Amino acid sequence: MEVSQDRLSIIALGGVNEIGKNMYVLQYSEDIIVIDCGSKFPDESLLGIDLIIPDISFLLENKEKVRGLVVTHGHEDHIGGIPYIIKQFNMPIYATRLTLGLVEGKLREHGLLSTTVLHEIDSESKLTLGAIPIRFFRTNHSIPDCLGVVFDTPQGTVVHTGDFKFDLTPVNDQYADIHKMASIGQQGVLALLSESTNSERPGFTPSERLVGVHIEETFTKATGKIFLSTFASNVHRLQQVIDAAEKTNRKIVLLGRSMVNVVDIASKLGYLKLPPEMIIEAQEVQRMAPHELVILCTGSQGEPMAALARLANDTHRQVEVSPGDTVILAATPIPGNERNVARIVDNLFEKRAKVIYGSGSVTGMHVSGHASQEELKLMLTLMKPKYFIPIHGEYRMLYQHRLLAEAVGVEVDHIFIVNNGEVVDFVNAEARQVRKVPNGNTLVDGLGIGDIGNVVLRDRKVLSEDGVLILVITLSRSDGSIISGPDIISRGFVYVKESEPLIEDVHRIALTTLTQLQEMKSNQWSVYKQAIKESIGKFLFTQTKRRPMILPIIIQV
Repeated sequence: MEVSQDRLSIIALGGVNEIGKNMYVLQYSEDIIVIDCGSKFPDESLLGIDLIIPDISFLLENKEKVRGLVVTHGHEDHIGGIPYIIKQFNMPIYATRLTLGLVEGKLREHGLLSTTVLHEIDSESKLTLGAIPIRFFRTNHSIPDCLGVVFDTPQGTVVHTGDFKFDLTPVNDQYADIHKMASIGQQGVLALLSESTNSERPGFTPSERLVGVHIEETFTKATGKIFLSTFASNVHRLQQVIDAAEKTNRKIVLLGRSMVNVVDIASKLGYLKLPPEMIIEAQEVQRMAPHELVILCTGSQGEPMAALARLANDTHRQVEVSPGDTVILAATPIPGNERNVARIVDNLFEKRAKVIYGSGSVTGMHVSGHASQEELKLMLTLMKPKYFIPIHGEYRMLYQHRLLAEAVGVEVDHIFIVNNGEVVDFVNAEARQVRKVPNGNTLVDGLGIGDIGNVVLRDRKVLSEDGVLILVITLSRSDGSIISGPDIISRGFVYVKESEPLIEDVHRIALTTLTQLQEMKSNQWSVYKQAIKESIGKFLFTQTKRRPMILPIIIQV
């Protein structure tokens, strides 16, 4: 397709039709700007995978055009992929002070801090990347220093909201730039990219300040230790816990690496007001009275290795949950995590703890950081976009956001629900969606980035379900006769001592197959191995209805 050089393109590389690993690209002519670079955690089907990050094949193919990465805020689904992407392709990063602090920690851990160019911005910043002027506006979210981004391209103004809600009583007194948003809309917006996480929820999202009231009330009534688990990056929530602990004369213990890191960074940068004398180490818990302690810990999503799970399972070396202690889960489980959270809650109840968990609207211990339907409509009304692209959400959320946009007057054929890899092009301020760029998931496994593909994942799935059967056969180099074996090793398939008849049959079939191949004068080891795998595989399936991985190993001596 022939496309004018004077075109504006908006490309989703991650974050649409999914929750997590946000990455969007704005391209005008020879200039590319990247917005966010997040990660997400794998589901149970991705065995052994640590993290999922965006596929940057498109950026690697056009690296000479990339002018920089603009980060809207410091949550993992917006910054978690940065060190892994920077390892493959370095580019300057623009972010607010707290966000930069969190990014610096990740880059330092990966040995990339000294080679990465970082620029601090705020809601009043103005910069130009390539030929594109950029400005910003402040939004509310569950972490400080969140920005919406405005790109003033020759084709028209494009606005990316970042994650937001309208909190009229923010904990940190950083009020949303509603007047600036209205001014941007008055000047004219060609396209709005707006997050869709809570597009199914009617009404307005409550203020974070309401949570502080419930936390303080619970702290006042509690008689034993208090354990509170929340997202480490929810700095507003952490501040309210600190305030409640100070009012009730309790010391704070931090458990979990991410909790320690975020509190340390946010305190040093002035985003948390935390008197140093309030923090004590975990080993000091034993010398303190229970009513003098608050334990802030990670693990609100039921992560098996997080602090809360270890406390619930009695595997934490320094702190334990005792009868009468209060445990607060100040977060709502992300879909898919409910079972793990429920298991932890059960274990805590078995310890005779007082557990406050469940929906934030019931417990008062959690409010969302994302805009509900009326706030999403308010953003659309303020911006008055000609075109609308809902982002950051699963398909049902994007679709519901589309209906909200229609309700406030956006034309139906001016709304684009895209999938990752799809492109919306603007030529002469008219939009069309007709092309795609290469896209998929990049899987991080240990130190490997993108080196685990479908074949490896398929093998891991087979191993996890039916195990492996290994046959070791030693042949003579001179005449090909069998010197020893087949020696059979079973791992995760059957217990050899209890399945001797089955193993003997496998031994017999392997010998028969080898003998037949030798009579045919075949001397290709690949043929030997394939024939053994097929004959034994068919036999085992008829006998057990299982398909273990079969690994013949042929040794010549």
